[in-house]
Amino acid sequence: MPSRHPWLRDVEKSAWLLAVMVVLLCGLYPAALWVVGQTFFPFQANGSLLLGPDGTALGSLLIAQPFSADEYFQPRPSAAAYDAAASASSTLAPSNYLLRDRVARALGPIVKYGGGPGRGQRVGPDVERWFHADRYRGAPHIVAQWATTHPGLARAWVVADPLHEQFVNDWAKRHPETVTLRSAADLAVVFLVTFSKENPGRFLSLVTRQTPDGRPLTRLEPVQTGVDIQSTFFDMWRDEHPDADLEPVPADMVMASGSGLDPHITVQTAGYQLDRVAATWAQRTRRDPAQVREEVQALVRSKAWAPLDGLVGEPLVNVLEVNLALRARYGPPAR
Repeated sequence: MPSRHPWLRDVEKSAWLLAVMVVLLCGLYPAALWVVGQTFFPFQANGSLLLGPDGTALGSLLIAQPFSADEYFQPRPSAAAYDAAASASSTLAPSNYLLRDRVARALGPIVKYGGGPGRGQRVGPDVERWFHADRYRGAPHIVAQWATTHPGLARAWVVADPLHEQFVNDWAKRHPETVTLRSAADLAVVFLVTFSKENPGRFLSLVTRQTPDGRPLTRLEPVQTGVDIQSTFFDMWRDEHPDADLEPVPADMVMASGSGLDPHITVQTAGYQLDRVAATWAQRTRRDPAQVREEVQALVRSKAWAPLDGLVGEPLVNVLEVNLALRARYGPPAR
């Protein structure tokens, strides 16, 4: 019987090796990890999911999600819009104005005076009063100056919400003699300059009102106050008030994490939000604000932890965990 060619023996050995490794690495090894995980670490192995009373998954302890209601602690900003499928940082350089603008927008509604007669009071109302005067560096029309100085921010404002874009497109149809460009984003500067001159001391903000039949209707309206003014124009206000003594803000309140999904905030950041959260729950439950504040503060302390049992790093609080604990203690939020 003629002997087989040497290369056939090599192919046979390679095929056996491939089959053994496929069974080992694609079958036995994953199966062993699954058994160990489900037996000894079922919570972690299934995504560290927190479930509601009806068994519905409310979120994972490993992935941040946005909270905007005043009765909840809010997480760090996210360059990925808290989308686990798009985990990323902003990659903006310190010299990029978009980074400064994002930080300023986060600061505007929350930063407080650090000294003087207004110590402890938020600067937001002063930003609104300054904006209503409608003068920046001695010239009128703050919104027009903002749009022409930073056209990228003006375009970002238009595309930030479909209602913004629709509003600008509708305006363009009513002003064919002014408009020579096509897309709403390209019309941003022209539109905002025109709006500023026609509506001094006002900006556009989404406002929800009830229709005669009781349905909520959200639309853009000119406003003189609100979070949009405080956040959008805080940087310009700060430029005109460089000597204002402002209270330091914890870095993780305004700086996004590398992944954009960091589920924790520092205890210091939780403390900065404590007054807002406690006051809202006290109002909702009609209880003594001081007592509610002590309860919320104690809850935050009970949920705080630090890596390696406190040997390294800052004490942290999981935002989802502490917010669910608040809901369990004081009841679901009002609609």
